[in-house]
Amino acid sequence: MAAQPVSRMLRRVLRSSVRSCSSGAPVTQPHPGEPSQPAVEVLSGRRRFLMEHAAPFSAFLTDSFGRRHSYLRISLTEKCNLRCQYCMPEEGVPLTPKADLLTTEEILTLARLFVKEGVDKIRLTGGEPLIRPDVVDIVAQLHQLEGLRTLGITTNGINLARLLPQLQKAGLSTINISLDTLVPAKFEFIVRRKGFRKVMEGIHKAIELGYNPVKVNCVVMRGLNEDELLDFVALTEGLPLDVRFIEYMPFDGNKWNFKKMVSYKEMLDTLRQQWPELEKLPEEESSTAKAFKIPGFRGRVSFITSMSEHFCGTCNRLRITADGNLKVCLFGNSEVSLRDHLRAGASEEELLSIIGAAVGRKKRQHAELFLMCQDSPPAIPSISFRDSLRVQGLRHRVSFSSQMVTLWKGGWLPQIPLLAQRWLQSGLPQSHYGSHLDSDANPKCLSPEPRAPATPSGPLPTSDQLTHVDREGQAAMVDVGGKPDTERVAVASAVVLLGPVAYKLVQENQLKKGDALVVAQLAGVQAAKLTSQLIPLCHHVALSHVQVQLELDSTRHAAVVRTSCRARGPTGVEMEALTSAAVAALALYDMCKAVSRDIVLAEIKLVSKTGGQRGDFHRT
Repeated sequence: MAAQPVSRMLRRVLRSSVRSCSSGAPVTQPHPGEPSQPAVEVLSGRRRFLMEHAAPFSAFLTDSFGRRHSYLRISLTEKCNLRCQYCMPEEGVPLTPKADLLTTEEILTLARLFVKEGVDKIRLTGGEPLIRPDVVDIVAQLHQLEGLRTLGITTNGINLARLLPQLQKAGLSTINISLDTLVPAKFEFIVRRKGFRKVMEGIHKAIELGYNPVKVNCVVMRGLNEDELLDFVALTEGLPLDVRFIEYMPFDGNKWNFKKMVSYKEMLDTLRQQWPELEKLPEEESSTAKAFKIPGFRGRVSFITSMSEHFCGTCNRLRITADGNLKVCLFGNSEVSLRDHLRAGASEEELLSIIGAAVGRKKRQHAELFLMCQDSPPAIPSISFRDSLRVQGLRHRVSFSSQMVTLWKGGWLPQIPLLAQRWLQSGLPQSHYGSHLDSDANPKCLSPEPRAPATPSGPLPTSDQLTHVDREGQAAMVDVGGKPDTERVAVASAVVLLGPVAYKLVQENQLKKGDALVVAQLAGVQAAKLTSQLIPLCHHVALSHVQVQLELDSTRHAAVVRTSCRARGPTGVEMEALTSAAVAALALYDMCKAVSRDIVLAEIKLVSKTGGQRGDFHRT
């Protein structure tokens, strides 16, 4: 548990001269003149007594397989200030009306009941729990529950640095921070929002306040961040971090695909190639993590093997959703509403019966989920997203990690690489964007967002007049005021023939200017938003989505750019898609021109267009 002010702990532990906690453990106050024990020693002695004299575990929280559920996760909100690609669709999720969410008092009532029955660990989750206005007050009141040994929170870290001092004083004992990359540009790509610097400030603040370890949760996705495994582990050399690599899991809306999953054994093999001395640590009872440590390193590394080696047999977790439903399994669909029974006036005994019945129905494991994973063929790196967007080269990243450790030791925040600074701090208009693959599509193809069924492929109906020229032959903008608003989607592509030398440098991310693919992707996004400023007679379009993907083609030593734009309005977005593809190609040329001027930009073309009065177009 993180250090707390001594007076705060003494007030809690020594509140009365003789008192018993829920297990009957006496808590005594020293008589005047006697030396008082240090607060931490008093607390550790109390925990020891609780463990040695624990009352029989509640039958209501014990399932038919003998698993004792002593760990409760409580969701404080459905809302989140990020849109992580593996967790939530870009448009978010439908939110439950506020009146149907648990009130603070209802959360405390349920927590009190569970702790009384034997729960000794509570973790607050979301959504993002730190956006709930009364989160500090909730932590403070939960901290007062007798018998609760651990009170933690899982957060994306955006608001952590600002709130953590208050949370620590309130009694927060453990922190899990989600962070899937150490590269700022990639961070924005994954979460579809800004905030990398704020997350780093949160991790720094947690270390500064004495939390040890600070747990960092990293969801590993093939082709996106599995090439950063060594960088994350390098951070544990000088920092008290527990970096927890989590196997990519299916959730509603994240378009899960087994090809994106990197298994625990594959990750472990990668680490052992760099650090053969990696040691496995003893597994804690009911732990979901397989922990390892490199001798001489301050922190450690863990693996959450939810897919490849599930831990259903020792699961001790229950979950209460923000709207008050009890879930006995994260992957199960079965829920029971504690909120409804609570609001109907159910007694404590009636609530316990309902909880006990739900726990009793818990399955040994959810086999259908793991069969889905285990029956799938192994992932094939050659068709992974890494080839289509290799976001950061290893050599650069290792030095970045080393720099981060050095700066943290000195009390400074890590510097963002100059390349990312140039783009993230640009004065150009910003909008959030996301790029992801459709789980049912060929990973080498860009998958536009779902749209209305397309009309048969074929040329657009043509006009015998140029629409941007008036009767006198002068340039004129088309009047779209009378056209109806419809959903418009356009996809365009371009090819950059790099040649063998430049291609190899791009593929290995060895260009002195930095990561060419990231720069090209960001340039394409910016260009789509600025099309009306670049093409004189184009209308300004409020884009709702821009997607840019780059794929390396080894047979031609080329990079294939593919872009998609979407908007709802009276005019199409094919010019936005074409401008995006062309500028992305130009940016890639600019990144490589020092190596070779024999680079050709080719095949800039519209691939498809949907919506509008003249019908749909799909290039055959």
